[in-house]
Amino acid sequence: MRPATTSSPAVPSPAAAAEPTQYLTFQLAGEMFAIGILAIKEIIEYGELTTVPMMPPSVRGVINLRGAVVPVIDLQARFGRESAPVGKRTCIVIVEVRTEEDERQVLGIVVDAVSEVLDIAPADIEPAPAFGARIRADFIQGMGKVRGRFVILLDLEHVLATDELAELAAVAPGTDG
Repeated sequence: MRPATTSSPAVPSPAAAAEPTQYLTFQLAGEMFAIGILAIKEIIEYGELTTVPMMPPSVRGVINLRGAVVPVIDLQARFGRESAPVGKRTCIVIVEVRTEEDERQVLGIVVDAVSEVLDIAPADIEPAPAFGARIRADFIQGMGKVRGRFVILLDLEHVLATDELAELAAVAPGTDG
């Protein structure tokens, strides 16, 4: 027979609900962004990319990652900005996202520089703004408050929506420019 307890085990404690989540922060055009570390497989040095014809501007090309072909997305171009030149600290963050068909897709994203891994508590995350950000609001999971600054927390599944990238690729051959 179990001893009686005063709290129900089905209700999570307030401390458990407020556990901080770890995010990898990185720079893009001087702005700080972050993605949850659970989606990250590894971070690699920016190397030779194989360009693929007829791809949208946000697809920089593909890399060979231990025998697997991995598409590399330029986040700057994905956000409608001009691609940043490759610098000394430019790297590729290898992430895994789920597609709408609930399959896993491994992609690389080009970032200007990786900063650090931070713990951000739910209390320090504001909802995505309805307007005013320079990227579409559906890409934003929230705004993390870190050391008196906002860090844009990206929703990778929206940023890297493979169906949308595929639609862009299908449209690209028929467009001029």
